[in-house]
Amino acid sequence: MMELVQIIAAWTLPVIIAFIPAYAYMFRKIPVYETFIEGAKGGLPTVIKLMPHLVGMLVAVSVFRESGALDLLISALNPLLIPLGVPPEFLPMALLRSISGSGSMAIMTDIFQAHGPDSFLGKLASTMQGASDTTLYVLTVYFGSVGIRNARYAVKVGLLADLASVIASLAVVHLIFH
Repeated sequence: MMELVQIIAAWTLPVIIAFIPAYAYMFRKIPVYETFIEGAKGGLPTVIKLMPHLVGMLVAVSVFRESGALDLLISALNPLLIPLGVPPEFLPMALLRSISGSGSMAIMTDIFQAHGPDSFLGKLASTMQGASDTTLYVLTVYFGSVGIRNARYAVKVGLLADLASVIASLAVVHLIFH
């Protein structure tokens, strides 16, 4: 049964990706290749428009990590969070997840290498990775692409959702795997 589920999981995305242009061409009579090329031409100005926002975000993340500010913040929070069941190894990922997907993925990989993907920390990191998003990155890209300068409540709500995903990940993994 598990083998069947793995086969279905491996083929689901390729089938969907192949089905969409085939459906458009055969049933909607859309010239798929020409439409794709038109869309790709429109994508280049968007990439150029987003580049300053992305570079700014990446520089800010690098400065935050390399300056030691992240380590300082973790050291300050650990005495408060360890009694609540938050492992110290998990805190950097919880803090970086809202800012950088690649940064949090690197921390998750470190956790996997040090503790294993089936360890409590590995399951916690995996759950957190799947239950949250890179809120500040997403807001930078989407708001930057359409020229929104005032994020209003989006940042607060996004970061609150990220906090909820950290708490939910901790609760679920403690409840199921601990």
